[in-house]
Amino acid sequence: MIEVHNLHKRYGDKVAVEDVSLDVREGEIFGILGPNGAGKTTTVECIEGLRAPDRGKVRVLGLDPLRDRDKLTRILGVQLQAGHLPERMRVAEALELYSSFYPAPADWRELMHGLGLAEKAKTAYGKLSGGQKQRLSIALALVGSPRVAILDELTTGLDPQARRDTWDLIAGVRARGVTIVLVTHFMEEAERLCDRLAVIDAGRVVTVDTPAGLTARVRTGQRIRFRPSRHLDDELLGRLPDVTAVTREGELVVIDGNDHALNAVTAFLARNQIVAERLRVEQASLEDAFVALTGKRLDPH
Repeated sequence: MIEVHNLHKRYGDKVAVEDVSLDVREGEIFGILGPNGAGKTTTVECIEGLRAPDRGKVRVLGLDPLRDRDKLTRILGVQLQAGHLPERMRVAEALELYSSFYPAPADWRELMHGLGLAEKAKTAYGKLSGGQKQRLSIALALVGSPRVAILDELTTGLDPQARRDTWDLIAGVRARGVTIVLVTHFMEEAERLCDRLAVIDAGRVVTVDTPAGLTARVRTGQRIRFRPSRHLDDELLGRLPDVTAVTREGELVVIDGNDHALNAVTAFLARNQIVAERLRVEQASLEDAFVALTGKRLDPH
């Protein structure tokens, strides 16, 4: 559906995209994950035809985003990172207006109902909540019946509940047969929604893999957290053959070890008549994989 090969873009002395190559398959949710300033938005703006790359090749369903812009706008839906409508424009007015731009639009009334905006049909854009504005932005991206939708930082600024509601909407969009490119810096969002991920850092693609494939690249052991019911000698825990590290987080004991660490630790606690309260066992996460690949952590805000 989308082919990007050796994309390069600079602004003056600043290189925004150094060398990006990726391919998006039909019907998938393809995530682009990276910190702010990594080149994510510039990459998708080149795919959308909003930026002209300095060099490299971009094709969307075989179309050149710059040369074939008129054809591309009929098959590509876009939700920009920073998009706004006139404050007094009503929801229904916006959808009806946008639908008039396309030769074969979707039924905007059906979209409005399907995305939970029917009760806000006569509400001005400036009166909508953040979550409602995001729902409207999705509807506007879909009103042209696109085959591909690009959603850039869709849930930034939303509260946790609104973010999860929006995730459900995105899954519903894919169920309609739309291929989605999702730009994000939220680990949970990427892990929950994406079939594959391109990790971008400093204008380059570090790797492309499934979320599970990325996490499989980092430590295969376990991290165990618990609050001991009474005094516990950390040094004795650290001597267990399956334990690699013992640290403290306040009243919690945090143990890193191999796949047998949990059995070793619980057996040790039982022998010493110590109860592991608030016990939690963690496997490697997508964030662990990102840190291992880039040496950085993402800002969750």
